[in-house]
Amino acid sequence: MSKLNIIHQSLQKDFGIDKPRIAVLGLNPHAGDEGLIGDEEETIIKPAIREAKNNNMLVVGPYSADAFFARGGYENFDAVLAMYHDQGLIPFKALAIGEGINFTAGLPSVRTSPDHGVAFDIAGKNKADHSSFMHSVFECIDILNRRNGFADNRKNPMRKMTASMFANVRDEAIEE
Repeated sequence: MSKLNIIHQSLQKDFGIDKPRIAVLGLNPHAGDEGLIGDEEETIIKPAIREAKNNNMLVVGPYSADAFFARGGYENFDAVLAMYHDQGLIPFKALAIGEGINFTAGLPSVRTSPDHGVAFDIAGKNKADHSSFMHSVFECIDILNRRNGFADNRKNPMRKMTASMFANVRDEAIEE
């Protein structure tokens, strides 16, 4: 649930999606095959999805990761919660083809990086393509702007008044 909350809030605040659609992948092959290949889907993942739905989140799953990506299921969602690193990152990199951006949700500051990492193995050899780095910098700026807009759109336009400020306003109104 904590990861679903982080993703949900980030999609709203950082990407401007009011009602984000989140897919959840299963941990086991074939999403556990209803308990035949592990019970984590039945005992942990499905209850978390139900709780998320009860908290007005659009969360669906658990999906079998291989079929989900092979059949293009990811195209119907704003985010995908994978259960472990390679389950989500391998298809992401295959689909992004060098233009993906790594973003860490839930941090107080914005962290983006190219999907290929720092590429120390080719640093200083005039082999690196900087375009993914530039995409990550520009996305960082866009996220900062969306965060600021999110905060501006939700702040209270009414100034908090102390009792003495209220008394002064009341007295001015009486004098008029």
